[in-house]
Amino acid sequence: MANWRRSLGDAFWAVDRAIGGQQRPTWIQKRVARHPIGAGLCLAVPFALFFLMVSPEDEAHGPPLAMLGGLIMGLLFALAASAERLRQRRLKRLGIWDGS
Repeated sequence: MANWRRSLGDAFWAVDRAIGGQQRPTWIQKRVARHPIGAGLCLAVPFALFFLMVSPEDEAHGPPLAMLGGLIMGLLFALAASAERLRQRRLKRLGIWDGS
């Protein structure tokens, strides 16, 4: 089982290298990685408002579904920001990036 997980991880990092994952992060990537929850909230609010705008006015379950949609989008973005934080930690560990 451990070999399976390791080979899956190695395959992930090989794909990451192929699409440019070992390049230095941009300033926005650094900022998002430092504050993943705040970045998720900053994305969740506009999406929730958008879903609220496009939801039908006469239905009672429209606003709760809009808030749920915004929450899900914010959660997905926060998870992506956390993955970026892990990528930056790996770049530091490999000596590709000094963290500045």
